[in-house]
Amino acid sequence: MNTHNETFNPGALCSRKLWRLVAGQEQQPQLDEGSLRSAVAELAERRTYLTELERLGKLDPRH
Repeated sequence: MNTHNETFNPGALCSRKLWRLVAGQEQQPQLDEGSLRSAVAELAERRTYLTELERLGKLDPRH
């Protein structure tokens, strides 16, 4: 089942906002798992919060 939220654009958000979403500090009920994975990928691509992502176990091993 593809439930990816096509309206979520992680590239349009600042790193701090993305981190708050990924870390669960800010709730966005319309975000699904695919959107959260996109947020993690965007943070990893920006090389922001890498240590924190790794600590949470959200970082893909290829990064």
